[in-house]
Amino acid sequence: MPERPRQGVRPAFRRWRARRPFWGGLLLALGGGEILLTEKASLKVVMHIGMQGLAGYLLPGLMLILGLLILFNPSQRLFYSVTGVLLSLGTWLTSNLGGFFVGLLLGVTGSCLAFGWLPDQEPRTSRRRRRKEARTTGRSLGEGAGEPA
Repeated sequence: MPERPRQGVRPAFRRWRARRPFWGGLLLALGGGEILLTEKASLKVVMHIGMQGLAGYLLPGLMLILGLLILFNPSQRLFYSVTGVLLSLGTWLTSNLGGFFVGLLLGVTGSCLAFGWLPDQEPRTSRRRRRKEARTTGRSLGEGAGEPA
């Protein structure tokens, strides 16, 4: 069996992260988790609507699940992100003003990032790599592909 060079965990995680709307799913899940934590706050401003505050736990729980689904099933990100933004906005009424605005903003931002993610987009190269490639080919950065050198 030929010996393959071992790759570390970090490059493998970067490749995994590049193929999905990572930050959108993470922010949506964090927003749901933050709202769930504020439900247990021992403040007098805590608001409960419905049967023992069932909606107050249901909406952020679903936000948390949708954030994880965006991470692990990115092919359905459009449905998950639209549902996530609606649930995030629904926590305004059901869960302490959306976790005192923090969870609401995290959820809406994460849903928007997941909605706008493009899976077929070529990964961006850093400026350092572009300069290095330009030096090896003998071109300057200002020259375009169609212009003469």
